Amino acid sequence: MPFSAQPPASGEPYVLTASLDNARHLSSLLRAVHFQDHATCFATANGLRVTVEDAKCIQANAFIQAEIFQEFAVQEESVTFRINLSVLLDCLTIFGTSSLPGTSTALRMCYRGYGYPLMLFLEEGGVVTVCKINTQEPDQLLDFDFCSTKVVNKIILQSEGLREAFAELDMTSEVLQITMSPDKPYFRLSTFGNAGSAHLDYPRDSDLMETFHCNQTQTNRYKISLLKPSTKALALSCKVSIRTDAQGFLSLQYMIRNEDGQICFVEYYCCPDEDITEAEM
Repeated sequence: MPFSAQPPASGEPYVLTASLDNARHLSSLLRAVHFQDHATCFATANGLRVTVEDAKCIQANAFIQAEIFQEFAVQEESVTFRINLSVLLDCLTIFGTSSLPGTSTALRMCYRGYGYPLMLFLEEGGVVTVCKINTQEPDQLLDFDFCSTKVVNKIILQSEGLREAFAELDMTSEVLQITMSPDKPYFRLSTFGNAGSAHLDYPRDSDLMETFHCNQTQTNRYKISLLKPSTKALALSCKVSIRTDAQGFLSLQYMIRNEDGQICFVEYYCCPDEDITEAEM
């Protein structure tokens, strides 16, 4: 890395430093959660988490493990700041979104702490660009408290199955209804659009189904407008974990493998729109 030995410009140490040989690994993950202008970044020794929320109804988290970086150092127990995600993505792709074969944009990211800007040093083909992005006071974020002990139903599906579903279902519908059950229909996606109702069923022994753990029948509806941003992560992913808790809160966790074979995760949490009784189904 051309930046790995670069000292701080002043005597004050950085609380966060991170280096990547290919900035595209970071920018593609951040684009998967880019449905609002601002994001909150959390850095710990385990890596970086970037969180985006909208209307206190949906939350997206991009997890970039420390092992993905060539260098990753956090000098405090945790480092938190809010940043304009649109500006960050513009800076990360300052050399363009598609590099020539055999070339990539190297990145070194540095942050001195509260009140300081996030510094980006980007290098491609011997040209170095330095970006300073102002940071802000982090917002209080929703805690969906989605621990494994509270999960009622969980399935893991190959992503192509969910991509086909979103292509086939009627997206003029205001809601996506999700049914998960230990009995038939096992896993059903339903929409109620201009053309009428549409249902897609996945049997528990489907080739697309990798894991099926359903303890009780649940039917919940979610606003499609809230779920649409997650299709960016779905397009990049190879597997998706779909979980619900007793209140019907939904977790969509996408496993994304980058071009170097490294695995990262993007997770979306979504509030249910309304409860469906058996009489309505």
